[in-house]
Amino acid sequence: IRVRRAFHEKTIRPGGTISGPTMMELADFAMYVAVFSAVGPQPLAVTINLNINFLRKPAQADLIADAKLMKIGKRLAVGDVWLYSDGVDEPVAHVTSTYSIPNQK
Repeated sequence: IRVRRAFHEKTIRPGGTISGPTMMELADFAMYVAVFSAVGPQPLAVTINLNINFLRKPAQADLIADAKLMKIGKRLAVGDVWLYSDGVDEPVAHVTSTYSIPNQK
């Protein structure tokens, strides 16, 4: 899936870069959408791991997240997310994430 977060000056930290928490928020949301699109709404599904590697300074532009699920099991979903500055081909961050899927009773 692909999601976009509109640029806002409030997300800029000292040094003129988009803050890490802003990028992590977008990656987590992208995984949320990917997981729920695969397994349906699960109110108790939660992120149990999120690892982010910051690769380069993002531009002061919209952020784009491309998320892909690598494995969907009965209890866990694992995926990765690549983050990009709008209009730039090189990624600004790479994220791996795991979601816990509640028992389907």
